[in-house]
Amino acid sequence: MTAPSTMRVIPDRLQSPLTRALRSWEALLLVVFVLVFVINSFASPYFLNAWNLSDATFNFTEKAMIAFAMAMLIIAGDIDLSVASIIALASTAMGLVMAAGADTPVIVLTGIAVGVACGVVNGALVAGMGLPSIVVTIGTMSLFRGISYIVLGDQAFTSYPKDFAYFGQGYVWWVFSFELVLFAVCAVAFWLLLHRTSFGRTVYAIGNNPTAALFSGIRVQRVRFILFLLTGLMSGIAAVCLTSRLGSTRPSIATGMELEVVTMVVLGGVNILGGSGTIPGVVLAAFIMGLVTFGFGLLNVPGIVMSIFIGLLLIGVIAVPRLFRGK
Repeated sequence: MTAPSTMRVIPDRLQSPLTRALRSWEALLLVVFVLVFVINSFASPYFLNAWNLSDATFNFTEKAMIAFAMAMLIIAGDIDLSVASIIALASTAMGLVMAAGADTPVIVLTGIAVGVACGVVNGALVAGMGLPSIVVTIGTMSLFRGISYIVLGDQAFTSYPKDFAYFGQGYVWWVFSFELVLFAVCAVAFWLLLHRTSFGRTVYAIGNNPTAALFSGIRVQRVRFILFLLTGLMSGIAAVCLTSRLGSTRPSIATGMELEVVTMVVLGGVNILGGSGTIPGVVLAAFIMGLVTFGFGLLNVPGIVMSIFIGLLLIGVIAVPRLFRGK
């Protein structure tokens, strides 16, 4: 009798870098990006215009800048659902100082400072007091948005300085907007922070096993606090860009954006339970969502259909990998 033949499985870490890259989630996202680009180019004759493609980037740059920080937060096992409300509160604060006669630098610094302050509040409640992040940020989501409604009511702040419009409407060179350049800078910065520093390794360690990370000498609560601080900072920066692009402040600004940010992060391959994910994946997911939204706009698809698509996409990217692992 001959012994039954067995297949030797090579662990992922022993495979060649090219094989790992081709089998990665990022490779699949790249294929999806190419397919979406090709479909959009056939669906509308206006899609391949350089200026139209430049306008398409406005659909995702502000959300993606928050998604970079959100990705690190989710990898560490937490989440921040108050990011859209932070934008509303930061935009309201910018409107207040603008109405008081402040110039553009003060307006910008105010928006960023309010974002950081909101991140400090979330971080203190989660990391300092040990409260669950999802409960805390649902509460602060209502708190921050409620403050904006109390201050503004049905009113709006308009008449921002002309030079303030550059942050959301200006172009650095040709079709490359200031927001797109800022998005690229943030992508590189967060890639370096997560994938090339010891701080990034601690984020992965905390997401995989916070207790083991604590006994390994990692100051877990401090890292979690810093991640909430980063999320607040990026929300403040996004508030500056969004308010500048719209040219006005209303308490309903950025409503529902937290869902799109989380969808972008999960679509980028970040495990919603923590412990894994990459910044390049989030970048590709941002471009895919931006192109899909822009394509829907060119085809005059109603906004409610886009909302349904985003909800289904969020469910799908969580459910489908689990189904394949079960098989």
